[in-house]
This record gives sequence, C-alpha cells and structure tokens, in this order.
Amino acid sequence: MGVIKLKNIRTFSYHGCLIEEGKIGSDYTVDLKIKANLQQSAATDQLADTVDYVHLNKIVTEEMAIRSHLLEHVAKRIVLRVLEEIKSIEKTTVWVSKINPPIGGDVETVTIKMTEKRK
Repeated sequence: MGVIKLKNIRTFSYHGCLIEEGKIGSDYTVDLKIKANLQQSAATDQLADTVDYVHLNKIVTEEMAIRSHLLEHVAKRIVLRVLEEIKSIEKTTVWVSKINPPIGGDVETVTIKMTEKRK
C-alpha cells in the first residue's frame, strides 16, 4: 500500500450559508490523501499503472466549483467521487479549508476533514 498526497489545491469558490458568500465567493484550499497499491507502478514506471494526480486534481476543482452551503457536503462529494472514479484507491481523506471565514473573529481558516474507505 502507498500514499499519494495533493497539498494546498487552491480554488476560489462560492460555498457558505450566507447569501453574500454565494455572490462574492471566498478563497479555499483542499488537501487530498489517497491510499492505493502503488507496487505495480513502482515496478513498471508507467502512468497507466498508478493513480493519476491530474485526475485527482480535476475531481477536486470540479466539485469545488459546485456551490454548497456546507463544507461537509463538498468534502463528502469529493471523497465519494474519488472512490467511484478510481477503482484502485482503497481509502481517501480530504481536508477542505475556507480561508478567512466570516465568523466574527480573527480566524485564519475553518477546515473540514472527511475520510471514506472502499466498501
């Protein structure tokens, strides 16, 4: 088993419960960690034998572009889509962070972490 991590995927998205959040948007970062068997790709040195980072990034950016009220909803969509589209992945964890959230205080980020395993 091996691990692939994509760190600090930056997006500008329109998530949040406030009407203003849906209109003006905010900066977000996403971290994604997957576990898969990487032994074949380590031996063959072929992209077809591993998890393509481009595919993972595409899933994240596409799901972040769909407006949601809650970060939990976005995170769930990401982990489920990763498992659905890439059969070699056994487990995925995602961290979705809203930068400078409008919560009435000096808070750098709010982060939701969600993990799903293949059933």
